[in-house]
Amino acid sequence: MLNIQITKTTTPKEKPDQKHLGFGHIYTDHMFIMDYTEGQGWHSPRIEPYHNISLDPAAIVFHYAQECFEGMKAYRTAEGRIQLFRPEKNAARMQSTHKRLCIPEIPVEDFVQAVRALVDVERDWVPTEPDTSLYIRPFTIATEAQLGVKPSDTYQFIIITSPSGAYYEAGMNPVKIYVEDEYVRASPGGTGYIKCGGNYAASLIGQMKAHELDYHQVLWLDGAERKYVEEVGSMNCFFKIDGVIRTAPCVGTVLPGVTRMSCIELLRKWGYAVDCDTRLSIDELVQAGQEGRLEEVFGTGTAAVISPVGELRYKDTVLTINNFQTGPVTQRLYDTLTGIQWGRLPDDMGWTLTV
Repeated sequence: MLNIQITKTTTPKEKPDQKHLGFGHIYTDHMFIMDYTEGQGWHSPRIEPYHNISLDPAAIVFHYAQECFEGMKAYRTAEGRIQLFRPEKNAARMQSTHKRLCIPEIPVEDFVQAVRALVDVERDWVPTEPDTSLYIRPFTIATEAQLGVKPSDTYQFIIITSPSGAYYEAGMNPVKIYVEDEYVRASPGGTGYIKCGGNYAASLIGQMKAHELDYHQVLWLDGAERKYVEEVGSMNCFFKIDGVIRTAPCVGTVLPGVTRMSCIELLRKWGYAVDCDTRLSIDELVQAGQEGRLEEVFGTGTAAVISPVGELRYKDTVLTINNFQTGPVTQRLYDTLTGIQWGRLPDDMGWTLTV
């Protein structure tokens, strides 16, 4: 167990208008920091007033991108209880990321304890308005000043929090997705299955291209053949075709999303056929759409939870899904997941953890 030292701010910030939170641009009063030193391990866990970070210009994170992050939320129930959603899964995924990036791993129980401790200190920041939450951003950076390419000897594990509204301004309304066939997000043997910033930096050009064409997000194809659908820029993606719900397998190029995992478990519990092992080609997807067999498409992720897709564009082919309406499976997943997260429904899956 971590011995977390807590230093409270003497100048608390004014709380924002909960009806106009936006996403990810308001930050709370405190942050969690833990250091790593080669030969000493992870040490000095503490909660301090939110402040800027001072790093040497030669810090490895700036030059060789040895860093990673997670995304989570804390939710306030109608009774005022604050709860997390499957935090141990984020902790395990960060361990996998650390391993791939040669960063010393953090025990799952330490990660969860750190998140709970910070949320407890910031509990007054967990908003009460419907569909709002406290977004939690744990991240690790390499801090050693060294211009040689090597794993750092020192790191900082930091957690910041941000009261947030809907990720998409349109809320639960269907979004338009552009299928990218020029650039690639991830390749076999690379880092597509982990949450490192480089993946997202490389995806920005596709995102900008989509926005210029009036699309909200990019659906990426595989990096080897440009043939199989993988994931959307900030979400995993599901396709209901002929009654079967399909999503790209996590085979090294697709992020194993916590919301993705939860959706698969719920769908199978409800009796739906779910195929998360067979790759789906873009040609097969387009054909299903043209023949009226593509029944629903939706994205899943911590930030947006469930995002219905109303339109897909691949080259010159434009597919409208379910008359640009949110489908019944998509809506049921959204209602169930958010119901569990905000305590509106009983948690019969054992997914929530009270702070």
